[in-house]
Amino acid sequence: MRFILFLIISIYSFISLGQSYTYKIGLLKYNGGGDWYANPTALTNLIEFSNKEIGTNIDPQYDEVEIGSNLLYNYPFVHLTGHGNIVLNQQEINNLRNYLIAGGFLHISDNYGLDPFIRKEIKKIFPELDFVELPYSHAIYHQKFDFSNGLPKIHQHDEKPSVGYGIIHKGRLVCFYDYECDLSDGWEDSDVHKDSEETRVKALQMGANILSYTFLGAKD
Repeated sequence: MRFILFLIISIYSFISLGQSYTYKIGLLKYNGGGDWYANPTALTNLIEFSNKEIGTNIDPQYDEVEIGSNLLYNYPFVHLTGHGNIVLNQQEINNLRNYLIAGGFLHISDNYGLDPFIRKEIKKIFPELDFVELPYSHAIYHQKFDFSNGLPKIHQHDEKPSVGYGIIHKGRLVCFYDYECDLSDGWEDSDVHKDSEETRVKALQMGANILSYTFLGAKD
């Protein structure tokens, strides 16, 4: 059953700590010089929005987690962003691959400059697979919030259209990559990037769709 391993671990952990949250999510820390810590208010705002708007029960405090750590398996959903280089060693590659195959989900947000580096590392994790562009009909765009034209455009970058890419392993979407979109910038506090409220809401709604797809068991 999807995510059963993670749910058992998470529920046990939260009950043992006397908490009432169903899930906790993680921000991936990586080596190579890229700023994995970019957008520090993004996940906090996304969690708050999702708990309110779609009924998720995510711990308001996300964790920072090393890619090579066994603690990775405590998080059904992990997020990765940054502007620069990312380098994974073999142990990290194996750990992240096993995590994703076991039922975990990775969201990558292209914080301008990440793209050429992340593609090489994902290829090391899944050498047999390529990123595929998800059609606008994919379920991830049609949760509570409907995005009939795919990803919203949050920041301009190179003025290319936003594209949602996925890694699909044995019929399951294990990784969603928002390219030329910058969703996680749109989740930040309003005074950080001075985005319009309309833009921020679109970014948060799409982020909530990703969490809904992950946690609420949406089918492809």
